[in-house]
Amino acid sequence: MASVNIAEYDEIKALPDHPEKLLIDVREPNELKETGQIPTSINIPLGQLEDELKLSDSEFQAKYQRNKPNPSDELIFHCKLGGRAQKAAEAAIGLGFTNVKNYKGSWTDWAQKENL
Repeated sequence: MASVNIAEYDEIKALPDHPEKLLIDVREPNELKETGQIPTSINIPLGQLEDELKLSDSEFQAKYQRNKPNPSDELIFHCKLGGRAQKAAEAAIGLGFTNVKNYKGSWTDWAQKENL
């Protein structure tokens, strides 16, 4: 199993100031409807992640209004508690991404610290 770095709340909170970093929420769309989402994140459900990361630059841009990440760009994954985010991070590493993090605690940690 690949070793995945951990992102902390403060790093996630600062993401609006770091558009070069991409926060990917790997929960299902219905989960986002229930909770909302972390600012700047894009939603790519875990089951679709590998296919989406293989899209062409223009397809990714059209679908997510964000530049497709390069293999060296920082990717941070989150879900509800961190389990699916870990799987997503490992999948991204398997696709050749080298700067990958799991926001451990994920939505649950964010909601608690943001008093949601």
